[in-house]
Amino acid sequence: MKRIAIFASGSGSNAEKICDYFSGRTDVEVTLILTNNPEAGVIKRARRLHIPVVIFDRKTFYDTERILQLLKNDGIDFIVLAGFMMLIPQYLVNGYTNKIVNIHPALLPKHGGKGMYGHFVHEAVVAAKDTESGITIHFVNERYDEGNIIFQATCEVLPSDSPEDVASKVQVLEHVHFPRVIDEMISK
Repeated sequence: MKRIAIFASGSGSNAEKICDYFSGRTDVEVTLILTNNPEAGVIKRARRLHIPVVIFDRKTFYDTERILQLLKNDGIDFIVLAGFMMLIPQYLVNGYTNKIVNIHPALLPKHGGKGMYGHFVHEAVVAAKDTESGITIHFVNERYDEGNIIFQATCEVLPSDSPEDVASKVQVLEHVHFPRVIDEMISK
């Protein structure tokens, strides 16, 4: 059985879609959800799904290797970042080389990097008058949004689209593709 840990900082809609996708499987299971945000919506979703939650602070994440030890002790094989807002430290990247994936709500390398998340990305897409946006699923390294790209999917951006319109289109792509791509990566 492959064991997945999901890191999330926000509402957890992608985390829940991933959990639902793997629910009932005997070969893959989401066994742990971790967050740096004690107010994150993902906590309620995880509890409803009966998945253990670990809440940690910045100091623990960056100044110790406790999170790596926790993941190893729990037998975690693969890490998914689903709306996680912190840069992954080198010790964790090294501990899970090519086994940490992230989803970005734009077509990298455009609109990526520090501070480019959520509505900031969609606002940038609209401000740039891009005619398309989408999602990028990529491996995680020690820099924001610079890991090797695994998969991209696109959606049209109309001149009349607001950032909220773009966000809605992108979220549909996230929910459809992210769980499937994770499944393909774990099966390799």
